[in-house]
Amino acid sequence: MSARTHPSHTPPSSAHDGHPPTPGEEHFALAAEILALLGDRTRLTLLHALAGGEADVTTLTEVCGAARPAVSQHLARLRFAGLVSTRKEGRRVVYALHDGHLRRLVDEALNVADHRLGDRPVHD
Repeated sequence: MSARTHPSHTPPSSAHDGHPPTPGEEHFALAAEILALLGDRTRLTLLHALAGGEADVTTLTEVCGAARPAVSQHLARLRFAGLVSTRKEGRRVVYALHDGHLRRLVDEALNVADHRLGDRPVHD
């Protein structure tokens, strides 16, 4: 096994990125929770839509094709987890995704799916 794929290999970390070189147990636990939330197709669709900009429940319901109560429940879970934020605009509640890391994570998950569905080779 090469150092690149060895499970104990710690990838190099930039001294300026502010992240610990070796994640602690709490990092793995929280990352697992976030990935579990992303593991739902509706929530992944909602986050992808919000990566493109703010939207209200009506718009998000149209985008993901789920029933409005289901979309509201998924958005509540994402909000409770701190993955999306809300603001009031008159009577409407507008949802937003402001976390660039989460936006890139959603994009990368969809890129992996695209490569597998398109039978394209993986790359760095």
